[in-house]
Amino acid sequence: MNTASTFPTQLRSWRNRRRLSQLALAGDAGLSQRHLSFLESGKARPSRDMVERLAAHLAMPPRETSALLVAAGFAPMPETRAIDHPEMEAALGVVGMILDGHAPHPSLAVDRHWNLLRANAAARFLLAGVAPALLAEPVNVLRVSLHPEGLAPRILNFRQWRSHILHRVSAQVETSGDTQLAALHDEIAGYPTPPGASPYRPFGQDRHAGIAIPLQLASDAGTLSFLSTTTVFGTAVDILLSELVIESFFPADAETAAVMTRIAAQTGTG
Repeated sequence: MNTASTFPTQLRSWRNRRRLSQLALAGDAGLSQRHLSFLESGKARPSRDMVERLAAHLAMPPRETSALLVAAGFAPMPETRAIDHPEMEAALGVVGMILDGHAPHPSLAVDRHWNLLRANAAARFLLAGVAPALLAEPVNVLRVSLHPEGLAPRILNFRQWRSHILHRVSAQVETSGDTQLAALHDEIAGYPTPPGASPYRPFGQDRHAGIAIPLQLASDAGTLSFLSTTTVFGTAVDILLSELVIESFFPADAETAAVMTRIAAQTGTG
């Protein structure tokens, strides 16, 4: 067995990731520091309830909690289903309603690695001009956004938007410990800045008074400016569904709202 996958090793790793002492975690989870020390050394074996309790106090995501259960010798959490599994139909119906209901503005659904699962017509309209290689399955929306052959040359506030994205992915890596996400972070951080990109503007020094980072995108119809919101399934049991995120973009000004409404009317997608 790979020692990195044992329960004691995973438990210590997650406690250190959360910057908690044994005393602090033991107090939060309602056990003695001595008992926690025995769990981390392998001298004691946990019950399933104890594993789940520790995972909860360590704020471990469902996928990582499932791995911890398996490492402790228990059955994993309910098996994640493929996105096209028949039992996912109802949930995907909800996703579809959210995406379509957001028209005429862009909305898309992604998995934990930012791979595109679903998108409405407005979101796909904005991908015009992106290199075909970036739109081959699986489509990663962060690559599409920041790659020099993607949307990057059209993002007017590229430095600000990239800083926002990198901060967000870094927080995800810190929360999940996901090595694939960490690699994606490093990849997009290495993309070059498009020629002529605007200087970085410190957060708060724009028309939105520091409440949000807008996505400012050049288009044939003029500058489009969007603010984004995130929606998740708050009661999901399936791991994949718990990780699914819906990104919805709202017009940040009247001009953008008018352009998107006009485009939807012209294309019949509103």
